[in-house]
Amino acid sequence: MTQQPIPDDLPALPEGRIQGRREFADLVRLALQTAARDGWTQIVLSDPDFADWPLGERSVIDALNDWACRGRKIQFMAMDFDRLRELHPRLVQWRTTWSHIVEAHACRAVAGGELPSAIWSPDWTMERLDIGRCLMVASRRPERRTLLHERLQACWQQGCPSFPATVLGL
Repeated sequence: MTQQPIPDDLPALPEGRIQGRREFADLVRLALQTAARDGWTQIVLSDPDFADWPLGERSVIDALNDWACRGRKIQFMAMDFDRLRELHPRLVQWRTTWSHIVEAHACRAVAGGELPSAIWSPDWTMERLDIGRCLMVASRRPERRTLLHERLQACWQQGCPSFPATVLGL
């Protein structure tokens, strides 16, 4: 089966306040397609459990496959990865294949608040300010990207490696 190429005419990533579950899922898909098309070198995906992210969809995995190559890095952060493993088996398989560019941390205790639900890249960010109502803000502004990156990296430092590419049994 051949994979569909990422279209060159993707809509621009939005900026500003956005609300809605469908809008959130569409935004995750668009962000990962844009990452593949534009060659983002680093992506951070953060959420307490990734339960409502469309990470198991074929189109998302295709975008991640198109994005993945040498010199790229993706970080996943969650409170724990049980729901992700349960709900997104395609992503689990993708993570195994691309283990050399994937890092994951479980961040159970986060000083100063909850683990952000966010996408960060050097070019654009999205953060859900209210997960229940799916209220988010997206931005290309350098100061917003920097502040979110600092918060995410503080969470990363407090976390520990998790979501291994393979599970060894005894």
